Amino acid sequence: MVLIFADDLGYGDLSCYGATKIQTPNIDTLAAEGRRFTDAHSASAVCTPSRYGLLTGEYPFRANGGEGIWGPCGHFQSLLIPTEKLTLGQLFKNKGYATAAIGKWHLGFGTGKTDWNKPLRPGPLELGFDYYFGVPKVNSGYPYVYVENDSIVGYDPSDPITFEKPFSETTTYPEAAGKKTANGAGGAKKAHAIYDDEKTGMLLTEKAVEWIEENKEKPFFLYFPTTNIHHPFTPAPQFKASSQAGLYGDFIHEFDWMVGELVKCLEKNGLAENSLIIVTSDNGGMFNRGGQDAFKAGHRINGDLLGFKFGVWEGGQRVPFVAKWPGMIEPGSVSDQLISGIDMLATFAAVTGQEIEKDQLADSINVLPALTGDPEGAVRESLVLVPRQASHVSIRKGKWMYIPKQGAGGFNGKPGSHGAGGPACVSHVGSENSDIENGKIKKGAPPAQLYDLEADVSQTKNLYHQYPEVVKEMKALLAESRSSSSSGKKAKNKQ
Repeated sequence: MVLIFADDLGYGDLSCYGATKIQTPNIDTLAAEGRRFTDAHSASAVCTPSRYGLLTGEYPFRANGGEGIWGPCGHFQSLLIPTEKLTLGQLFKNKGYATAAIGKWHLGFGTGKTDWNKPLRPGPLELGFDYYFGVPKVNSGYPYVYVENDSIVGYDPSDPITFEKPFSETTTYPEAAGKKTANGAGGAKKAHAIYDDEKTGMLLTEKAVEWIEENKEKPFFLYFPTTNIHHPFTPAPQFKASSQAGLYGDFIHEFDWMVGELVKCLEKNGLAENSLIIVTSDNGGMFNRGGQDAFKAGHRINGDLLGFKFGVWEGGQRVPFVAKWPGMIEPGSVSDQLISGIDMLATFAAVTGQEIEKDQLADSINVLPALTGDPEGAVRESLVLVPRQASHVSIRKGKWMYIPKQGAGGFNGKPGSHGAGGPACVSHVGSENSDIENGKIKKGAPPAQLYDLEADVSQTKNLYHQYPEVVKEMKALLAESRSSSSSGKKAKNKQ
């Protein structure tokens, strides 16, 4: 079982989803030999809560005893997932699988304030993963080091990491690569010297291939959350200028290569015919420097969908989802079933033949029939959609999507800014929406939003006033879904 979890990969970023300025032959091959989903969604439109939802099967608004997880976690964040909670790692470990998480973690370490000079536990190893290697936070945020299992790679006790000046040197790149926060960590000079943005994608791939080789004689689960294609856009030199969409597209080309390397490793070791491979993303594409440069080059990061990362419009949380499983998934098939990242827990439980208690399954639904068959009805009837702002938590049921406020509940910066998004950027890219004119919400626009995604997946027309009875039903369903109990309310991590 290999779950490849891209960072900020938009619905329009793969050639099998319509991209023309970017080519993704390895992922396209997986789609041709497996199934491509057109109505798959991330657990959140934001990185950290999306990872929480994927690994736990629980809506991130239920985390922290009901306080929720809404944004990226900080430099000293304690582990956000209670160690007693069932995760994908523990699910597979319970069935005798070897388990590894290789890539971006971004879910915190330890209890209380993270002490980077002590073993980073609890962490991935306490959540069912036998092995961890990767970027502890995010490639745009310090500390710029790699972590293996529970230790900083290259750590020297005589040169501990500090968060005081003078700060240690780390790799820097031209402005065109996008935002990378200036290092706010000092000391640990050897560990900082090892870290290199342009080598990270290849390093993570090498570690994943090595781990597969070491565990090929037994069943295994590899969770591979990449740093591609989150800013800064730092592809290895051989991928630069390989696309027609700037560094943004080049970084996607590197990601596609990474997928190809894992597939080749499985094939080389005679494992490909007995492996389920899934490629998806933690949220939609972000309209940052790279996304804006790609747009200028003629690429639409989220295709024809409305909006961007952080917001609840479809562009923020409808994501690519490709699955290949020889003999189980029909080659070249396409599914319009509604599924979510939170559904992986229940689905993998079904794949491995495990009965899981309802409170541990949380909000996860078994969508295995959508992967391997062609169900007549919907495998998931409704789905809660979670953006950056709690005010804009929304609901999907069948063809209908209801948003309880105006706007998308994400970034609202104007084009040219790092935090670009919202109405101004909708108009900038030429998207149409009946509530928006010249980059602003119209005066007199409805107080909330209702869309028929079956007829209008681009969300051009708000039907709030046309279907008051549907609005009433969806509003009630959203309230019920947000108030329903879940195991996440039983435990609250210290912050």
